[in-house]
Amino acid sequence: MSGHSKWATIKRKKAANDAARGNVFTKISKEIQVAVRLGGPDPDGNFRLRLAIQKARSANMPVDNINRCIQKAAGAGESSAIEEFFYEGYGPGGVAILCDMLTDNHNRCASEVRYIFSRNNGNLGESGCVSYMFDRKGTMTVPLEGVDEDELMMAALDAGADDMTVSTTVNDDDEEIAIANIVCPPGDLEAVQQAILDAGYTVSSAEVAMIPSNTIEITDVDTAAKLMKLIGALEDNDDVREVYANYDIPDEIMEQL
Repeated sequence: MSGHSKWATIKRKKAANDAARGNVFTKISKEIQVAVRLGGPDPDGNFRLRLAIQKARSANMPVDNINRCIQKAAGAGESSAIEEFFYEGYGPGGVAILCDMLTDNHNRCASEVRYIFSRNNGNLGESGCVSYMFDRKGTMTVPLEGVDEDELMMAALDAGADDMTVSTTVNDDDEEIAIANIVCPPGDLEAVQQAILDAGYTVSSAEVAMIPSNTIEITDVDTAAKLMKLIGALEDNDDVREVYANYDIPDEIMEQL
C-alpha cells in the first residue's frame, strides 16, 4: 500500500491546483456522466454516482455544476459516447503503470497517452502486460484525529474490510494529518462505508481502486524524479481518470523531490 498511499497524498495536494484549471472538474464530469448512464440519475439508488458526487464535493466542484452534469447525462446522448478502459505500460525503474481511462475519442486518447509515455522515459505496453500485478479493491480513508485506531480497525473488520493501514496526508490548510486507509472487496465498498459511518466515523474519500500486489522500491533520486514527471504528465491528461503504479519511494527521496 505504501506506493499507492504516497501517490494518493500527492494527488490530493495536486488536485487543489488542478481544480483551478478545470482539469479535475473535467474528469469528475465524465465520471458522473458514466455513473448516470449505468445506474440512473438518482444518487440514492446509484452508489457509483454517490461516489462521484462525493469526489466532486471534495474537489470543491460547485453544486450547480454537479447538478447540470447529472441533468445533461440523464438527458441522453453524450454520456453514452464515453468509453472506459485501461492503458498499461512501464515507467522509469521498471515500475508498472496502469492508467484508468475515460474518453469520448479513443484515437485521440491513444495518440496522446503514447506520446506522454515516449516523451517521459516510459513505454506503453500491450493489454494485460501489467494489470495482473494489481488487485481491484474498495478503498476509503478516515481521518484519525480524536479516533482510537484499534476501535476503528475492529469496526472496519467487523464490517467486512480486509485490512487497515495508517499514513499521513495534507489537508486543505497544508497541515499534515494522520489517516486510516481501509481496504475491502470492491463489491462490499458501499456496505463497509455505511457501517463505518454508522459507527460514528467520518469517511473523507471512498472509491474502487487498483492496488499493486507488490511494489518496487525506487532509491535513486533521478529515477524517482523521472517517474513522478511521467505520472504527473499522465494525470494532467483530461482522459486519464486515475493513474496506478507499483512504486515505493522512501520518504527521504520523496522529500528531495
